[in-house]
Amino acid sequence: MSRPRFRPSLLAFAGAFLGILSLSLITNLTHFTVLFAPLAASAVILFALHESPLAQPRAIIGGHLLAALVGFGVLHLLGDTPVSQGTAVGLSIALMMLTRTLHPPAGATSLVIVQAAPHMGFLLSSLLPGTALLVMVGMIYHRFGARQHYPKSLW
Repeated sequence: MSRPRFRPSLLAFAGAFLGILSLSLITNLTHFTVLFAPLAASAVILFALHESPLAQPRAIIGGHLLAALVGFGVLHLLGDTPVSQGTAVGLSIALMMLTRTLHPPAGATSLVIVQAAPHMGFLLSSLLPGTALLVMVGMIYHRFGARQHYPKSLW
C-alpha cells in the first residue's frame, strides 16, 4: 500500500459521515429503516474508492437489489440453514458478476436476508430507498463538497 494521505482520508470520512448520518436521520424521522449494516460497507467503497467500478450507481443499487432478490429466493426455497446462507452469498456473487453489478457489500445483503427473514416489503421500504439515497448523497457530496467526478456513468 502507498503512503497514507491526509486529504483523501478526510474526504472519505466526511462523505461517509454525511451519507450514514442522512440515512440514520431519515430512519429516525420517518420510522422507515433505510439504513442497514451492508450500507456502511457500501459507504466505504463509495467515499474512499469513488472511481472504482464497484462504487458506481449500477453496482451499488443493482448489486444490493440482485443480492436481495437472491436472498429472498433462497430463503423461500431452502429456509435459513448453513447451506442456504452459503448458496445465497455464492449465487449473489456469480449473478452480480454476470450482470456487471458486482458490489462486495451486497453479498452481506443476501446473507442478512436469509438470516433475518424480513418481509418482502423490505425491498421497497428499506433496501431500494436506502441504496438510492446513499448514491444520491454520494453524487452531491463528490460533485459539490469534494469537487470530484462521480459517477463515471449511471448505468
